Amino acid sequence: MRKQGTKKGSVVGSGGRRRKGLQGKGPTPKAEHRPGHPAQRRAAAAAARAEQKRATAKKAEEAPEIIAGRNPVVEALRADVPATALYVALNIDADDRVTEAVRMAADKGVSILEVPRTELDRKTDGAVHQGLGLQVPPFSYATPDELLQTARESGEPPLLVALDGVTDPRNLGAIIRSAAAFGAHGVLLPSRRSAGMTAVAWRTSAGAAARLPVGMATNLTRQLKEWAAEGLLIAGLDADGSTDIDTMNIDVDPLVVVVGSEGRGLSRLVRETCDFTVSIPMASGVESLNASVAGAVLLAEIARRRRAAGRV
Repeated sequence: MRKQGTKKGSVVGSGGRRRKGLQGKGPTPKAEHRPGHPAQRRAAAAAARAEQKRATAKKAEEAPEIIAGRNPVVEALRADVPATALYVALNIDADDRVTEAVRMAADKGVSILEVPRTELDRKTDGAVHQGLGLQVPPFSYATPDELLQTARESGEPPLLVALDGVTDPRNLGAIIRSAAAFGAHGVLLPSRRSAGMTAVAWRTSAGAAARLPVGMATNLTRQLKEWAAEGLLIAGLDADGSTDIDTMNIDVDPLVVVVGSEGRGLSRLVRETCDFTVSIPMASGVESLNASVAGAVLLAEIARRRRAAGRV
């Protein structure tokens, strides 16, 4: 209320402040959502660390790879692995491999850079580089559709290799090398829980990755189902397979060979997606084969049967 003839504010009542104070303010926020609360500060710090980790991983994916060591560098240059620079340590003891690496790099138009040995140590993350490092650009993956198109345009029954959780880049490189050797038309990797085309994989593939398309799928199980709908037979390589390599019914069918991880083999969803699984008989006392070796054995048998059928 206001007294007559005065400009002062109300002298009776709270102006509604008491009524507003009685109104509820909603549920109490969780501790991590309350500004200034210790839990909120911990949550903010964890989010910042996760963001930094994602940024670092993305930067690593986009950064060029360095193949380290005299023999690996020479082998990569011989195999026409795409390269952007050859790093040579200052005051290096030049031998035939160093001379050949420098000559081939010059012939291919690859930049040759002399750097201090400490700089080469940093670029190779402390690997044994022997004074040589070859920089290769980030790998350009094909799409699954491009892999299938390439296989169909080859004039042969499509043969593709898919990897389920192969995390060792050496195994990845060896499988790519075997796939190229035995007539496969492409290799498919899942985008998660799998090795990528790193310098180690490049080196182990002995340049086969430059000749054989390597693709990446967001979801391996879904992609295998899509290929099955396109008429491809899905064969999983598994130690407990339903059939062994001697009795499997594979002649010249369009085929996808799925190789499991080094430890657990095929994942459950991928195994259920396969039309059948194949095992390799072994002598007693031997537990299992390395993933790349097992894949090479199966691909070699498929290539033999296709040659016998006169289709390759």
